[in-house]
Amino acid sequence: MASTYPEQVKEAAAWSKGNPEQKGDDAVKAVQDKDWDPSVASLVAFPQALVMMGDKPDWVKQMGDAFLAEPDKVMDTVQGLRKKAKDAGNLENNDQQKVVVDSSSSQTVIVIEPSNPEVIYVPTYNPTVVYGTWWWPAYPPFYYPPPPGYGFGAAIVGGIGFGIGIAITNSIWGGFDWHHHDVNINVNRYNNININNRIDVNKTNVSWKHNESNRKGTRDADRANRPGKDQKLPGADQRQDYRGRDADREKAMKTLQDKGIDPAAERKQLSGSAGDKVRDQVGQADRQRDTDRGGRMGDRAVTDTRAGAQRDAARPATASRRDNALSGVNDGAKTRMSADRGARSNMSFGGGGRTGGARAGGGGRAGRGGRR
Repeated sequence: MASTYPEQVKEAAAWSKGNPEQKGDDAVKAVQDKDWDPSVASLVAFPQALVMMGDKPDWVKQMGDAFLAEPDKVMDTVQGLRKKAKDAGNLENNDQQKVVVDSSSSQTVIVIEPSNPEVIYVPTYNPTVVYGTWWWPAYPPFYYPPPPGYGFGAAIVGGIGFGIGIAITNSIWGGFDWHHHDVNINVNRYNNININNRIDVNKTNVSWKHNESNRKGTRDADRANRPGKDQKLPGADQRQDYRGRDADREKAMKTLQDKGIDPAAERKQLSGSAGDKVRDQVGQADRQRDTDRGGRMGDRAVTDTRAGAQRDAARPATASRRDNALSGVNDGAKTRMSADRGARSNMSFGGGGRTGGARAGGGGRAGRGGRR
């Protein structure tokens, strides 16, 4: 449950690290003023578990995302791992835990319970040892060594070890129904410890429901699990008004069609080889006008070129290496020729209302970009 709130787990891990003397029910009572989900608050009872979760935030988020997206598959995998450990002889009864094989239904499940219901021992183990031959040898499971100072000792070398036992009365209020895949809450235990977030029902057990608001903005890997996924972001209506609504576009389209203008046909004429031909003709016309005008401007252009050459010779050598947005502004002939070319281009397209309109319309389409 707690892994579905990774940001709060991070906060709880930091709190536990700063309060190393706190554990068990007393620690959970000490964080009742926090805005954490009760499942996260219950973790501070077990500093050994929380320190490992705090050190691996990516793993916590991945586990929470997986559980939210496909809880049945996640819990079936847990059962598969328990079976592997038991078949390898590494999941047995001992002073810390009781292993129960439940075959009361069509699905056999392995249940792990504390030997003493009021004392919890947090286990740690090397998965490459406990599970025996791994399913995918090329991708071995990750091994997280036990954190120092929590009483695990050297027993981990043999495969599995347990930390110092922690006395618990009400902090363990959740459980899992392996036959129906429900996360259950013991209401009496829950209400005895979560004094500021009580469950007001006339039942002894209820099913756990994920509280999306406690994710604090963490996005789910599975988009389908995000409530309100179809809601618009703030300001979406204004952006839609700026871009133009569908009704406005349809009205503009009808106006053009009433005047005998078909934008689709115009675009089609300018596509493929036909469009290339039109563009070639426009280019040739531009080049011919440049040639004709260049002849009339020849004498002045030559004079400007000579003057420019003299100025270049007088400049320092480093000036010739400069290149910025204002380069060429002192070249009179070049500037006038660029201005003339721009004017002729505007004239050539200004006279053709349909072509100009079709091209201008393209800008509107580009406005719909930007989606990530």
